Amino acid sequence: MSEYDYIIIGAGSAGCVLANRLTEGSQNKVLILEAGPMDHKLMVHIPAGVYHAYKDPSINWNYTSEPEPECDDRRIELPRGKVIGGSSSINSMVYMRGHPMDYDRWAKDFDLPDWSYERCLPYFKRCESSDRGENAWRGGSGPLGVTRGTLQNPLFDALHEAGEQSGQGTSDDLNGYKPEGIARLDSTTRYGRRCSAAVAHLKPALKRSNLTLQTQALSRRVILENNQARGIEYEVNGQVKQAFAAKEVIVSCGAIKSPQLLMLSGIGSADTLNAMKITPQINLPGVGQNLQDHLSIDSAYYCKKPITLHTLTHPMKKLSVGLKWLATRSGIGASHIWEMGGFVFGNDQVTHPNLQYHFTPVYSDWHNRKIRLQQGYVLTCDQLRPKSRGEVKLRSTDPHDRPASHFNYMSHPDDTRELVEALKVMQELLTQPAFDEFRGERINPAPEAKTDSELEAWVRGYSSTDYHPCGTCRMGHDDLAVVDGQLRVHGVDHLRVVDASVMPDIVSGNLNAPTQMIGERAADYILGKEQLPAEQASFHFLEP
Repeated sequence: MSEYDYIIIGAGSAGCVLANRLTEGSQNKVLILEAGPMDHKLMVHIPAGVYHAYKDPSINWNYTSEPEPECDDRRIELPRGKVIGGSSSINSMVYMRGHPMDYDRWAKDFDLPDWSYERCLPYFKRCESSDRGENAWRGGSGPLGVTRGTLQNPLFDALHEAGEQSGQGTSDDLNGYKPEGIARLDSTTRYGRRCSAAVAHLKPALKRSNLTLQTQALSRRVILENNQARGIEYEVNGQVKQAFAAKEVIVSCGAIKSPQLLMLSGIGSADTLNAMKITPQINLPGVGQNLQDHLSIDSAYYCKKPITLHTLTHPMKKLSVGLKWLATRSGIGASHIWEMGGFVFGNDQVTHPNLQYHFTPVYSDWHNRKIRLQQGYVLTCDQLRPKSRGEVKLRSTDPHDRPASHFNYMSHPDDTRELVEALKVMQELLTQPAFDEFRGERINPAPEAKTDSELEAWVRGYSSTDYHPCGTCRMGHDDLAVVDGQLRVHGVDHLRVVDASVMPDIVSGNLNAPTQMIGERAADYILGKEQLPAEQASFHFLEP
């Protein structure tokens, strides 16, 4: 047994931020527990190695959903990082904050005034060091490296031109003045390497004597005494240990594992816990509820010209790319490949873009657990604000057992309709004159899928997740809220949840940047520091 001031459970995107901020100065002794290993694997750090990283079972929880009724009863893959840095060490590195209106919606609809965009913006900026330079929207001196895509390819130019031709628009910075249109994307990279949360926040902090990291440590339960979090019971190499926190225990295990840990600790719906033969300590029916995700669908074409990245699987090409990256941290190896995308409208009923593009100049599929590249290009589209809600449940009381994730994708009919609309706006974009010299036969959806009913069938059979689960320990003040606006668990002293699970409603974009912002804000709440002053930046919003 040992005692610390703070114990952080999970060295993922938020946990790494907390480890850094809570150990600044020497007054706090902090323990951070991580179920996975260190990030020693080379493919974690080479941006173009992303496909190998997120498929590697040694650093991935390898979750799948339960059979999804509206997706032809398919189990949909849900990779989650099991390594320091969490999912920021295996993701596609796209840096996207979401739309300003998302945070204003949190403030208004969930009575969380401190989470309006003008209150979040200074923390996005504090976290970030953008190669675009510091301005009203961007940070220039934070620990997280953010780099604008620079890979040159004629297909990127065609996509940008098609944005203008289609009327879907273009932007210079989707995290800046105009968060709408087609644009070059930012990535969490620095000097040609992945800048995960571990690289940005945790590793510099590990140089401090007041931070202890324990890897390969599976958390079993939060130790509660008289409605107060006292510490954590965890397991290393089969040995059960305990650690105690004089100040706070902070759960940062992500949207799937955080509700599991709370329920194993006796925090959750009393009826559900009793049914699992777990003695309820705190009755919080919202634990595990409100599960949300971005469902996505692809549109792909063969390319008539050999300008795609399909040669990357050739041994000599792969060797040359790898050697150049090792020598100079440049070239294709320094790219996360998905360097262009955008935010667009699928219909005129939404107040801000409800669809997000990611574009790559190569077509890929998986064959016998190996990636296969073909001469083509792919446009992926996420539905950004789904109305369907799911839940995370316990399978058993064994902490080694993975929880059951029921996303209930497309259980709301509007979600199905929006994904069919997504296929139509993608088709509109990819059939603009800018692509005429490149566009071969359509791969996805199948060329024969044309009517709404055929497209809907395609969506049900081939949609997949963009790996953005959230919402299962949401902020708020109603009966289904799990934490308050300062991320303190209702009914329990000295316990917080700090990760994507606290989002009351999913944001319109990738979740890694918002999760690190949440970690930055939480650190100030925990330390009793005054929140940074609100900052107002102007934005240009298009009409749908």
